[in-house]
Amino acid sequence: MGKTRDFTERPKPGPGRKSKKQKPPELPSKIVERKQTSRRAKKRLKKRLKSQQQVVIQKNKDLESNGESDVVSDEEAAVEGFTDENQDWLVPTKKSKLNQDKEMDDESDADTDSDMMPDEFEADEQGGSDSDSGGNEDDSGSEKMEASNDDDSSADDDLLPVEKAAKKLKKRQREDSRLEKAEFQTNIAQTEVFSLPSGQQIQKEMTESPDLSLIKQRIYDVMQVLGDFKNRREAHISRKEYVSRLKKDLCLYYSYNEFLMEKSMDLFPGEILEFLEANEVERPVTIRTNTLKTRRRDLAQALINRGVNLDPVGKWSKVGLVVYDSQVPIGATPEYMAGHYMLQGASSFLPVMALAPQENEKILDMAAAPGGKTTYIAALMRNTGNLFANDPSTERAKAIVGNVHRLGVTNTVISNYDGRQFPKILTGFDRVLLDAPCSGTGVISKDTAVKTNKDAKDIQRCSHLQKELLLAAIDCCDSKSKTGGYIVYSTCSILVEENEWVIDYALKKRHVKLVNTGLDFGKEGFTSFKEHRFHPSLKMTCRFYPHTNNLDGFFVAKLKKMSNKVIATEVKSNEEESKDDSLRYEDISSSLEENAQLTKADHDVPKQKTKVKPKETAMMKRDLKRKNNEK
Repeated sequence: MGKTRDFTERPKPGPGRKSKKQKPPELPSKIVERKQTSRRAKKRLKKRLKSQQQVVIQKNKDLESNGESDVVSDEEAAVEGFTDENQDWLVPTKKSKLNQDKEMDDESDADTDSDMMPDEFEADEQGGSDSDSGGNEDDSGSEKMEASNDDDSSADDDLLPVEKAAKKLKKRQREDSRLEKAEFQTNIAQTEVFSLPSGQQIQKEMTESPDLSLIKQRIYDVMQVLGDFKNRREAHISRKEYVSRLKKDLCLYYSYNEFLMEKSMDLFPGEILEFLEANEVERPVTIRTNTLKTRRRDLAQALINRGVNLDPVGKWSKVGLVVYDSQVPIGATPEYMAGHYMLQGASSFLPVMALAPQENEKILDMAAAPGGKTTYIAALMRNTGNLFANDPSTERAKAIVGNVHRLGVTNTVISNYDGRQFPKILTGFDRVLLDAPCSGTGVISKDTAVKTNKDAKDIQRCSHLQKELLLAAIDCCDSKSKTGGYIVYSTCSILVEENEWVIDYALKKRHVKLVNTGLDFGKEGFTSFKEHRFHPSLKMTCRFYPHTNNLDGFFVAKLKKMSNKVIATEVKSNEEESKDDSLRYEDISSSLEENAQLTKADHDVPKQKTKVKPKETAMMKRDLKRKNNEK
């Protein structure tokens, strides 16, 4: 074996790359000379100078009391304190804070102008006397000021740099907001009189393509004039002319007909622009969880895993989800095919929530297509009881069948009858839901054709149909039900003619009363609108608008049936009918005699008699016989 190597003595390493050390940096003399002192060092220096000043003042006072003056040498005074004649009232001020961040201190420099720069002094104008008492008072006042400044500086020293920067930023924001408010107030104070366009300008706009930016600016100007009509109006122009010009501009800019625009302006006199702008934006896509098959949390997790961005629709619903965007078609996912959810507008949840169906009840959905509300009712009933879904359209009833099968509903009977004739077919329901067909003025964002194709005749036709359907729904309900006896009426319209007017008609024709809907948001219904006056209980109805609730325009009312009797106010009594009939037939007989005389005078036929039709004579004989029987 060879010798073992001794590792105790190691050779010294040579000058390699790592052994070379970099020389310390050499700074210019100007930078070294301008080395800044810390705040604490400045404080200590200030206190030291103050104590030296007090010592010098005390020495001078002692020498003056002994009869000696000006004994302290110039060199000693230069070191120990001030040698000026005004040393009793001159006080060293606090040095200004050094700027650490120039960008953050651009505006704060204006606030620190009151602080003097180094090597300057602040004079107290009230302390100009040479007496000892005056000097002592000035010294005490200055000491108090310095103490407060020291406290502020000590508080600033305790803050972190981030906190100091935040403090400066808040100060700057307060100053900016103050300036903005002042500027806004000055703009408000300037009231300008707006003048309507002349006839030539209007004629030019009608012949040429309209400038939408100009029309929009004019709309805002007219709105401002109507908001401050006394100061901004023209002397010779009335409010009616301004409103007429505004209506025409709104119709031109938003593509409405004048009838619907006038109705909207009556409903929203101060919020017309917000309402019209909300109708130009589509409502968010919402889905309803089918609680018969899944829970909302599990459904949300499954859709999120498929790339769907969603959130709960709000605190008022436990089954709704709003979908912002999706990487897959929301109506073709495996969860949709399995019936875990239903594509349904958020506003259509509200009538079912107001109906509040209970288990083992007998419920009627009079206008059920396409089945969103029907399946929601079945889910709340947990597939118990009996649910009747009716729709007069055969094609739309097929959609109800498909959704009922897909969502797993088993307690529903689907029918195809006219809702007005349903009381002759089946009655005795605990609860009835009527989502009546309407003009669709609350869902303009979905169907923009409503802007131009609706007129007064359409609204009157819808209102008449809604009154008939509501009376039929009330007749189908049973007032003696132990758990129910409720009717919910809803429309997707915002017009008074289709909502409050219909409910007020039902209150006069049937033994019903309005009750609270149970919805904790929305606006109250109208009890008076223009020249119309409705029942005071109509304030218990709920209205929903697209510009306030981000929902489709909707109306919900809940009625409680008090009695199964029918108020026959529209049918005249037998006595009134007999009086009307007698008067009518007396007029017929008198008219026949006059005709006979006229024909005799014209044709000179001496023995000619007028012939009465056999139907009329038979009718008169029956009436005479009925009168004799009554006597």
